[in-house]
Formats: sequence, C-alpha cells, structure tokens
Amino acid sequence: MADKEPVVERPEAAAEEDASAAAGEEEDTGAPVAPIVRLEEVAVTTGEEDEDVLLDMKAKLYRFDKDGNQWKERGTGTVKLLKHKESGKVRLVMRQAKTLKICANHIVISTTKMQEHAGSDKSCVWHAADFADGELKEEMFAIRFGSVENCKKFKDFVEEIAESLAKNKDEESEEGSSTAGLMEKLTVSESKSEESAKAESTESVKEAETKAEATPSE
Repeated sequence: MADKEPVVERPEAAAEEDASAAAGEEEDTGAPVAPIVRLEEVAVTTGEEDEDVLLDMKAKLYRFDKDGNQWKERGTGTVKLLKHKESGKVRLVMRQAKTLKICANHIVISTTKMQEHAGSDKSCVWHAADFADGELKEEMFAIRFGSVENCKKFKDFVEEIAESLAKNKDEESEEGSSTAGLMEKLTVSESKSEESAKAESTESVKEAETKAEATPSE
C-alpha cells in the first residue's frame, strides 16, 4: 500500500485566507466611518442676483487687437443681456463656458450700434466701454453665433434697447427745455412785477411829497 503524500499548505493560500478573513471582519463591524475632511456648503454669488435675464445665448466672442491689427478670440460661452431690477439698466455679460471667466461686461447705452460683419452673416460687430478686465477700456467686439437667426435676434434685441434709451433721452431733453422755458417766463414775469411795484412805490412817494408841499405850514 502506497504511502499518502503529505499535504503541504502553501503560504500564498494562507495569506489570501487571512486577508479574506480580515476583510470579512471589517465588513461585519458595521461601524460608521467618519470623513477625514468636512466640506461645508459655500454660497456663490455671481453679481447677477439683482438682474433679470432678457436674453441667454451661446456664442463665440472676439476682440480686435489694435497693436496686432487682427481679431483675437476672447472666449466661447454664454452671452446674456441682464436688466437691473431697480435702475432698469441693461448689461451685456459673457462668460467662458468652462472657467466662467468674464470676457465681456458693459452697459448697453443709447449710442450702442450693432453692425453686420462683412465676412459672416452669423456675426456682428460693435464698440463698447468694457469692464471685463477690471478697468474701463474702449473695445471693439465681434460675436459669432451658431445660426443666422440667433445672430439677428441678438442684434435686433440690443438695437431695440439702444433705441428705447435714445427715445427716453430725447423726451427728457424736451421736458428739460420746456421746464427751462417756463422758468424763464416766470423769471421775466417776476422781474416785470418787481419793476411795476417799484414804479408804483415811486409814484406814491412823489404824490405824498407833492401833497406835503401844497399843505400850508401852521
């Protein structure tokens, strides 16, 4: 009868069993694991909380480099027209898609004029006093949209706002002129009244003096 070969336990198998047992013990504990770092919720402000969104569209913005005499890409992202709830002013703001960095930030004014870009019917060009870099600078921008319709919508919307501001400005100017004319008339009338009052006073004094001279002294 042949002798049975002795069974030799392999060290690798024993190590695997120990690891499995340890893992099983860890899984069975059910103890809560506290996070190493606690992340607190932080409120993020964009500066747009007091404004209503009038227009929100995706586009690519370019800035004209005067020194290099060429257009340079400013960023791709979302361009918005925001109207302030109290002042009523409309601001054009554009942020880059991934970084959210501001690449355009200026007020739409009565003289803002959108012009069609000669090289593309999906683009338009305009000048603005921009504050995107933290200081007010005169810039020339070009913006390109994904379709002709979007470009036209953006262009018409901005021009409509500018025309409305110009109309209000003219009305205020007319009201100011009317008020100035009325004040001038009132001033003239007051001057004439003062002159009449002085004339009447002078005549009264002369009459009194005449009567005094005509009355015989006792």
